[in-house]
Parts: sequence; structure tokens; C-alpha cells
Amino acid sequence: MSLHSSPAPAAEPPVLRLPPAARRRRLAATVVVLALLFAGTLFGDDDEFPFGPFRMYSTRADPDAPVVSTRTVGLTATGEEVRLSGGQVGLRRAEFEGQLDRIQEDPELLGLLAEAFADAHPSAPDLVAVQVVQRRIELVDGRQTGTWTDRVLVEHELEDEGA
Repeated sequence: MSLHSSPAPAAEPPVLRLPPAARRRRLAATVVVLALLFAGTLFGDDDEFPFGPFRMYSTRADPDAPVVSTRTVGLTATGEEVRLSGGQVGLRRAEFEGQLDRIQEDPELLGLLAEAFADAHPSAPDLVAVQVVQRRIELVDGRQTGTWTDRVLVEHELEDEGA
């Protein structure tokens, strides 16, 4: 049996109070952040995130508006389409679509996709052109109608390596 008394509880550290000027600065910073969030919610767009909403999560698409799907294809000499998206060339769709304006300004960049495809698939037929194609799929009440149209946005003809 021990005759020692239990240790005294640890003393609480004293509460530190912010001076009035520091409280005003914190309050002002909070008001500015909340004002930016409110303005971004009303007028912002994806580029202003986190002060603007992500439209893909904060809005609803029109169920009768067409869905647009962008794809990149290589064309062989026989006219066969070869998919140049995703794992075929090591480029994610979002990464590619983010560069679409740049590719439209400089279509020769599509030649890099053809080179990447040729390096990854040496036994595949040679490509003679690369196209960026947008498919518009028609919807009614959010369901596909079976009607779609393709439009070539950019095309780059590849030079013959043997010439």
C-alpha cells in the first residue's frame, strides 16, 4: 500500500486574449474571404476556383442538349481509323482537350501523336493523317436518339517517311 498522495492536477495555461487590433484584422480577413466566395458563387467560373464554383458540380446540363465527344484518330492509307486517344499514345483525354486551342493554332502538333503511336505500335500500319473529330450525340429527355454527327476540327497530313 502506498501512502503517497496523488499528484496535483497540472495547472491550466492562462488564456491569451488577442488585442483588439488583431481581432479586427482577423475579422476583416474573414469578411474579405466570405465576400470573395459570395461574389464567386454569383459571378464566378471554373477559372476562379476556389472562389468560383466548379460548373460541372454546381450546374445541371440541359437533358435535350447534344453531348459533344472529342476524339483523335489516325488514318491509314486504306482510310481505316486508328484510335489515338488514351493508352494508345499515353495522353489522357482531359490533357488533350485542354490543349485543343493550341492544336487548332498549330496542327503539326498532331504529328507528335502519330510518332508516339508508331513508337508504341511498331507493327501497326503507317498513318497518313491525324484528325481531331467532334461527335455531337443528340439527346431527348437525357436519352440518346441514335442520331449523331461528326465534324473534323483539325487535320494534319503526315509526311511520307520514305520520301
